Amino acid sequence: MDFYTWLVYARTKPIIGKLAYYLLKALGAEIPCSVRIGEGFELAHGGFGVVIHSKTTIGNRVKIYPGAGTGRADIYRPSSQSKFEGIIIEDGVIISPGAKILCKEGVLRVGRGSVIGANAVLLESTGEGEMWVGIPAHCLGKRKDQ
Repeated sequence: MDFYTWLVYARTKPIIGKLAYYLLKALGAEIPCSVRIGEGFELAHGGFGVVIHSKTTIGNRVKIYPGAGTGRADIYRPSSQSKFEGIIIEDGVIISPGAKILCKEGVLRVGRGSVIGANAVLLESTGEGEMWVGIPAHCLGKRKDQ
């Protein structure tokens, strides 16, 4: 486990949690303590520029590259008026550099084993093992290794 990934897991620990959170933030990754993260998570290349919304849940063996993020697609509204409920990233997902996963209403789910391509802007839920690219993102096909 590299140092950055260790900080991600350490941010939920009782004594060193706050220090780990702020150190991770100083290194350029914003991952609030409320974000639940499964086993085998990887913050690739230190995750500089990664911003994860506090209502995100991340499954096992998820890999997130620099500049990627999750959040609300309706940030023009006050959060009290938003219909956004959260984002669920299932097991084995790869979120490529610069990709954004934005949800306007309800829960957006990124299906198990999906790949979100570089700089894609995902605005809808995906199925399992799908590859999504573009702005807005569209399904390019299924992974052959799934």
